[in-house]
Amino acid sequence: MARRSDAAVHHPVFARWYARFSVAAETRGGLGVVRERLLGGLAGRVIEVGAGNGMNFSHYPGAVSEVVAIEPEGRLRELAREAALRAEVPVDVVPGVAEALPVKSEAFDAAVVSLVLCSVRDVPRVLGELRRVLRPGGEVRFLEHGPGGGRAMRFTQRALDRTVWPPLVGGCHLTRDTVSALRDAGFTLGPYRRITLPEEGPRLPYSYCVLGSAVRPS
Repeated sequence: MARRSDAAVHHPVFARWYARFSVAAETRGGLGVVRERLLGGLAGRVIEVGAGNGMNFSHYPGAVSEVVAIEPEGRLRELAREAALRAEVPVDVVPGVAEALPVKSEAFDAAVVSLVLCSVRDVPRVLGELRRVLRPGGEVRFLEHGPGGGRAMRFTQRALDRTVWPPLVGGCHLTRDTVSALRDAGFTLGPYRRITLPEEGPRLPYSYCVLGSAVRPS
């Protein structure tokens, strides 16, 4: 049975900034290449949680039969719907929150979270929802912020997480451990690696990410 959530998310200032920043990061920051790695090889029905303004849509391979894209923020959802019209695979953009996905259980072959788990309120609950909506053996692809750099950088990241960063950047946290959270939620970790964005250039507190996959056990 599908679940419904009427919770709305409003971050109008962040939404306008993110829409501009993500377009610039696609080329100048090398994020487009990383999206290709994130989504390469996917097939079947895919749920993308926290689709933002739809920057992933143009990178889905042709073997994907449908993408259901969940986005709670109204302005970003409008932009995602525009991006869906340009996508080469079918994309349905719908409202909803990651903690209560408005879709049926075991309905998807894969799930995608891209710079999303850093900003949700309840990571274990979100990962529980991903387990619910994936078929047995279904795959999670993830690209998420995480701790990195030396002691000074990690201290800075923790300080930002405790103070100005989450309210300024739509609830984002820089130091969440996605790999451990997936293990704790019962997923089997596949290949993953630590990367920086951009891969070349100055290292900023938000540059450190982890890219990889995990599987819902059969």
